[in-house]
Amino acid sequence: MERENLPEMVRGAGRNMLMGQAMDLLDSVLDYKELMMNYACAIKEINTKFEVLDTEFEVRYKRNPISSIQTRLKSQTSILEKMARLGVPPTRENIEYHLNDIAGIRVICSYIDDIYLLADALTKQDDIKLIKRKDYISNPKPNGYRSLHLIVSVPIFFAESVKEVKAEVQIRTIAMDFWASLEHQIKYKKNVEHAEKVIARLKDCAEEIAHVDETMQEIRIEMDSIKEETTDVETLYEKLKKININLI
Repeated sequence: MERENLPEMVRGAGRNMLMGQAMDLLDSVLDYKELMMNYACAIKEINTKFEVLDTEFEVRYKRNPISSIQTRLKSQTSILEKMARLGVPPTRENIEYHLNDIAGIRVICSYIDDIYLLADALTKQDDIKLIKRKDYISNPKPNGYRSLHLIVSVPIFFAESVKEVKAEVQIRTIAMDFWASLEHQIKYKKNVEHAEKVIARLKDCAEEIAHVDETMQEIRIEMDSIKEETTDVETLYEKLKKININLI
């Protein structure tokens, strides 16, 4: 083989190597996008289930147990950081197996009993599998945090396959969410003086908020138990109001 042909061969081998690396990188990116698509679709499925439950209660009982629904997909940075903490290589298979909270749905309710009502209604559905349940309302975290956490899986029907995808559902009251939001902001402040006193005060606030939640629920139950005498015209008017509810 003539020496003058070697540089061209080397350049050709280099191009092939770069092309191979580029293809591997592209495959990884596409694989990650497909993975995130699965979780995004799981969020849509579960979000719709809660919206259906809220609509049912509006029609049947003239009240909405859900104040708002928040959703989020865990970022790639957060996924990699969590996998590093677990000491597990961040392959697609490992991510799907080890991480339960890539898809997150937070449901905010007005009352404590609505939390359990919605949780039971969701987990009783045939296509929902309950993987884990953590009740931080009955058993608050040491810092005072309260919420009901569910890890569930839901089937996603694609054009040519069905995929079971896990998601974390958090259900809490408006008051619980208010406390958790402020506590989240405060705990990331660095070099806080008298940190122990701040933690103690936050816990006191959590207990006060829990008391308010309980009181508001008691008041609602008392008001619901009051039976008002209505005329036939008033009864007809109430039924007509149900018909006029916007369902879309």
